[in-house]
Amino acid sequence: MHIVLLCGGSGKRLWPLSNELRSKLFIDILPLPAGGRESMISRVCRQLDSSSLTDSTLIISHQDQANITARHTQGKIPVIGEPYKRGTFTAAALATLYLQSFRMAKDDDVICIAPADVFAGEDFFGNFQLLPDILKHSQADIALIGTRPTHPSEQYGYILPGGEERNAYAPITQFIEKPEATIAETLLQRGALWNCGVYAFTVAFMISHIKKMGLPVHYDQLSSLYEALPERSFDKHVAEKAQRAVVLPYKGVWQDIGSWDTLCAQLDSHVFGHGGISGSSSDSYIINELPYPIQVIGVPGIIAAASPDGILIANKNNSNEIKAQLGSLPLKPMYGEATWGSYRVIESSVEDENTTVTTLNITVLPGKHIGLKWHRAGCRAWTVLAGSGQLLINGQVTQMTLGTQFAMISESVYSIFAETRLVFLEVQIGEPEDENNILFEEEDWNIIVERAGSYNYGI
Repeated sequence: MHIVLLCGGSGKRLWPLSNELRSKLFIDILPLPAGGRESMISRVCRQLDSSSLTDSTLIISHQDQANITARHTQGKIPVIGEPYKRGTFTAAALATLYLQSFRMAKDDDVICIAPADVFAGEDFFGNFQLLPDILKHSQADIALIGTRPTHPSEQYGYILPGGEERNAYAPITQFIEKPEATIAETLLQRGALWNCGVYAFTVAFMISHIKKMGLPVHYDQLSSLYEALPERSFDKHVAEKAQRAVVLPYKGVWQDIGSWDTLCAQLDSHVFGHGGISGSSSDSYIINELPYPIQVIGVPGIIAAASPDGILIANKNNSNEIKAQLGSLPLKPMYGEATWGSYRVIESSVEDENTTVTTLNITVLPGKHIGLKWHRAGCRAWTVLAGSGQLLINGQVTQMTLGTQFAMISESVYSIFAETRLVFLEVQIGEPEDENNILFEEEDWNIIVERAGSYNYGI
């Protein structure tokens, strides 16, 4: 069996901690069983590992989030970068063709797709191992996992089983997507389940749907068409059209943590970061990533969240309205993470119509480097605030230590390597750096240095 985790979205309902680069999956806030903190994706990886499923898993995410995904999964799970966001069907199709084209998956191999942001009990992923046998025994086209509803929610999709459960699964008679409260109440009385977004099917089944859409059945060919493809939902285009579908009920904890209200219910503290809560402020939470304290006095039931991307003060019950407030406007991330470390935009200002000045605080982890990059135009200057490392500019390596300063102008090829945890200020004068300016990525620093010598500088 091959497991595919679908990882995407900006999670605007958890703004300002989430943005286009760091979605809710990558917020280190959930309590670890043994103490400490973990992100949603780290939690999923830990649970997969405990079920011996890590080696069978791959992740598909937007290419802008591939680096942060690899960092939070510690490189244990392959990450496929989607060039564009085109919906869950297209992502599942790309993953299927990747498995067939490069991992030699056979037609009768079972693929199980699931959302990467699932929040479930420690035994949840163990149920995945039952799905191949359920598909074979039931002769179904597709097998799902559903969970017993705790209340008549309008936010979840529902699965209506038919007949008695046999051998732990039941046939599906109907899918109902986010019904009104009165209909949801009726569905609960009829034994409906919440749809967990987990679907198991054979490679041949998915290939047949790809062909029906008139799409190519090779990974490289589908990738080349991605930009022109429409968004397609797996639910709508595959699951709801399946002739024979079955569901495996899951009786443990399952929840969609997509709002401040549901996230706060899983936290073990009311204050994260600088700040305090006092007075009649029951059930209020502070999550503060800024160095400035937040004080909540006499205000119950609110979330006060702050990050470099902004500040949110909201009643927890109404906090979902932030998605509508932000609208569809693309928000420039002020904080980001990569496999090599993290960065925070301190300030960005336009001095005149041709000049932008951007100041960043950048941290590179010990033994990591930022890749070989191309500086196109303008000026870039660095001041080391902590740690030591090496700066590579146009084939020349210079030592970086506390307090040293460097600058670079014109077209150049450069990289930075951290010997210890390296923190520095970077000032960009000109257009802000494009993350797509990476010329070469290789783990070995010596190979980066060697590769830098092959470029014709100043052209």
